[in-house]
Amino acid sequence: MPNIRAIDMLFLNDLLQMHGGFVLNFTDRTFSQFFAEELEINIDGPKFAVEGGSKGKRLRYFLQTADKATAVRALQALWEYREAVRQRAKQPEAVDNAHKQFLALISRLQGHSAAPPTKPESHTSVDKARLASLQLELVALARLRPQPRGYAFERFLTALFDCYGLQAREPFRLRGEQIDGSFQLSGETYLVEAKWQSPPVDAAALHTFHGKLEQKAAWARGLFISDSGFSAEGLDAFGRGKRVICMDGLDLSDTLTRSLSLQLVLERKVRQAAETGTAFVRVRDLFPR
Repeated sequence: MPNIRAIDMLFLNDLLQMHGGFVLNFTDRTFSQFFAEELEINIDGPKFAVEGGSKGKRLRYFLQTADKATAVRALQALWEYREAVRQRAKQPEAVDNAHKQFLALISRLQGHSAAPPTKPESHTSVDKARLASLQLELVALARLRPQPRGYAFERFLTALFDCYGLQAREPFRLRGEQIDGSFQLSGETYLVEAKWQSPPVDAAALHTFHGKLEQKAAWARGLFISDSGFSAEGLDAFGRGKRVICMDGLDLSDTLTRSLSLQLVLERKVRQAAETGTAFVRVRDLFPR
């Protein structure tokens, strides 16, 4: 039985603009490059051209024959690309309930219930004892020397993201530049910069991180976490409308001590950034008591 049903394909035809053999705004070259870089798949291979050689026909055949895990990865990557292109062009959503339908499809492929949670806070249930343990770890970091503290902070964040099912990835290097990690949120990939230093982060550090993002895929976003926060002058100089949201140490502490859903915290920050262009809004302002 194919993973993608006929009714699913009707939705995907509209979502990915697959009518007429096309797929979104991909050229043949960029379509091949996308699959090679994102999925390590040669979509130009003859096995995907059984029903025709157009981009749309190859993608349809791929989705109908791939295993469920691979189909999910491909669809999530395509959604990220679609949203990045649409938001950059400031295009309105043309598909009714696109995100809801997409999440329902991914949920079914992953074997989960398609029913949405009744409360936003129920994204991921984390044991309160584990949250208390993480809070103690965060406090204990202050007693470490600077160099081991930086590495310990990165490990703490990886554990925190994993607790909430955000598919954290530990630090990695790309041609001499280090990214402190990454995670998945609502089908989007976020790269992480983490700093624990005495002075608040200034505009230079924010611009440097944003520059790293601009060298990655167009749909990559960023989360800058600074235990000491961000200077008001730095945030003003950094400006609005960037691909970065920010958290400070107080945000982390409030999230843990108040047993807030980390997913919900990040989603609120993303929405606030989308609506106002502001990179940093405190958790206690987003969730007043």
